[in-house]
Amino acid sequence: REAEVAMAAISIDPSDRAVSMRRLNRLATTLVRGGLGAVLAVALGCAHAGKAHEHGVGRLDLAQDGQTVTLELELPLEVLVGFERAPRSAAERQAAQAALARLREVQAVGRPSTQGAGAACEPLESVVEAPVLEGTAAPVGGHADARASYTFRCADALGLRALELPIFESHPRLQRLRVQAGGPQGQRRGVLGRADRRLDFSRSA
Repeated sequence: REAEVAMAAISIDPSDRAVSMRRLNRLATTLVRGGLGAVLAVALGCAHAGKAHEHGVGRLDLAQDGQTVTLELELPLEVLVGFERAPRSAAERQAAQAALARLREVQAVGRPSTQGAGAACEPLESVVEAPVLEGTAAPVGGHADARASYTFRCADALGLRALELPIFESHPRLQRLRVQAGGPQGQRRGVLGRADRRLDFSRSA
């Protein structure tokens, strides 16, 4: 049986003051495009504040406003290709291209799951950024990440019940996923492991 993960209510740790402005600004921009307010962007951004780069650990923000569902994903390059620098050989370049192509496939990352056929969600856009892997930037402190955003339009927002997460299957090096979610049902956060394949919004925190 697929694991169902109930998320605990968000509480922002006062010690987490050093907000990652780049990550927060990216999420805010995505939410504005989808019609969401800045308050939700700040809540999700602050909740992830001060988290260090961890091999094998990714981060996923989910925001829902009306019919728009937005996912923001951050993965260490180590999860994608096993190294965190620009490719050095033809084989590494091929592996990098395949990894980025896989990351652009929305259905291999996360799929909003609905109660009925009337609430089907349609993927609208996916954007992937991995400047180190693409050779346009250098790692910082020996580490580098890839970032991706995915936007969905759901016909019936109230029918949204869960997020299916095939990302663990498509990315074998991924061990844990730190998740933040915000929408009509409130704000949630939690940590998913490789055995988890579903984020359930209908269960109470």
